[in-house]
Amino acid sequence: MSETTMATDTDLTPLTAEQTYELDRRHVFHSWSAQAQITPMVVTKAEGSYVWDQDDNRLLDFTSQLVYTNLGHQHPRIVAAIQEQAATLCTVAPQHANATRSEAARLIASHTPDGLDKVFFTNGGADANEHAVRMARLHTGRPKVLTTYRSYHGGTQLAINMTGDQRRWANDAASSGAVHFFGPFAYRSPFHSSSVEEEGERALAHLEQTILFEGPDTFAAVVLESIPGTAGVLVPPPGYLRGVRELCDKYGILLVADEVMAGFGRAGRWFAVEHDGVVPDLLTFAKGVNSGYVPLGGVAISPHVAATFDDRAYPGGLTYSGHPLACAAAVATIRAMEDDRVVEHAAALGDEVFGPRLQDLADRDPWVGEARGVGAFWAVELVADKATREPLAAYPGSSPQMAAVVAACKKRGLLPLAVVNRIHLVPPLNASASQVHEAVDVLGEALAEARAG
Repeated sequence: MSETTMATDTDLTPLTAEQTYELDRRHVFHSWSAQAQITPMVVTKAEGSYVWDQDDNRLLDFTSQLVYTNLGHQHPRIVAAIQEQAATLCTVAPQHANATRSEAARLIASHTPDGLDKVFFTNGGADANEHAVRMARLHTGRPKVLTTYRSYHGGTQLAINMTGDQRRWANDAASSGAVHFFGPFAYRSPFHSSSVEEEGERALAHLEQTILFEGPDTFAAVVLESIPGTAGVLVPPPGYLRGVRELCDKYGILLVADEVMAGFGRAGRWFAVEHDGVVPDLLTFAKGVNSGYVPLGGVAISPHVAATFDDRAYPGGLTYSGHPLACAAAVATIRAMEDDRVVEHAAALGDEVFGPRLQDLADRDPWVGEARGVGAFWAVELVADKATREPLAAYPGSSPQMAAVVAACKKRGLLPLAVVNRIHLVPPLNASASQVHEAVDVLGEALAEARAG
C-alpha cells in the first residue's frame, strides 16, 4: 500500500482554537455578514445542551444553533446511526431505493398530518420551500404565491423573495411572483386590534381582500410558517390557520405549511399545524427532522398533489436527495423522540416552566414588553418603553443595549439567540426544567446588568 493511500487513525487535522480562528478569517466566507466586521466564536466541542468556546467556557446552548439541534449535541443514538450507516452504505444516487431512505420516509409520514404520506427529500429548508412552490404551480397552473411580511423561508432565490424581512430587499427584483400580506401579530397589530381574537379575524379579512385585489385565479399557494420563528415566534391566534385553510379551499389555492423551524416537536406537537387541527396540501420540513446532524429537508405531499405527477414527470431533483447518512440520522432522531416522549416533554416545558417564568419576567422587568411562545419555542420582546412599545433595537446590530444583554448572558454561561430586539430561547427539546430555570434566571440578571450600564 502506498504512503498516500495508507489507512490512518484520522485525516482530520488537529487545530488549536487560535489556528481555527485564523484559518476561518482567512478562508471562510460567512453568510448574512459583512466579512470584515465579524468575530465568530470558535466552538471547540459540544455535548447535550452545552457548547464550549475558544477559552474553554461552557455555555448553555439556548439557540439550538439555528434552532435545529432538537435532541442536543452528540446524541449517542444519532451518532451511532450515522457511524453504522457510513460503514454500510455512505451514499447512493436518488434514483435508487435504499432501506434507510425508505424507513426515514415511513417514519416522517407516520407523524405528518393525515394523508401526507409521500415525501420528497431535499438538502434543507430553503430548497424544500422552493420545491413545494414548484409543485403547487404545476398542480394549479397558476404563477403567484402569498407569504407574510414577518416571515423567513430560506436563502435561495425564490425562498428569499418569499421571505418578508429585510434580508429580502437586496435580492428582490420583483420577478418571483411572491405577494406579501400581513399576518397576525397582536402585540404590534397592523390592524389596530384590541384583542387576540380580533387580530385573527382582521388578519383573515385582510388576507381575503389581498387575494381578491390580486386575483384569486393567479395564486398557486399560500405559504405560511405555521409559527413564524425568526420573525419573533408569532404564535397565531386560535382559529387563524383554520381560517386560512378555508380561504384556500374557497379560492382553489394550495396551503403550504412551512414547518422547517416549528416542526418535529419544537412547538410541543410533532407539527405546529396540529395546534389548530389543520391539514395543509404540502408541508415542508428540515432542521429538527434529524437535529441537523447531516443536512436534510423535504416536502410531505398530499395525495391530490402527488397524483399530478403519477404519469407526468416531476421536473426537479437534487443529487443528494435522501442522502443515506442524513436519513440514518433522521431515523435515529425520530425513534429517540418516540421512545423518550420528547414532544410531550417539550410541551410540558412550555406549559409548566417557560410560560410562567417568562410571564413573571415580563411582569417585573421594564425592558420586557412581551414573552410569547409554546413548547420549547419562545421569544422575549425587548422594548425601551413599555407604554409606547418602542423596540430596544430597530434593526439587527443597531443597539448597544442588545449587545450588552447578550454579553452579560454569555458571561454567566448562557448562549442566547438575539434577533433584532428579541432574545429567543430555543433550547434542545430534551433540555431539563432546571436548565430552563437557569436560563431565565440568567436572562433576568443580564437585563438588569445591561440596564445599569
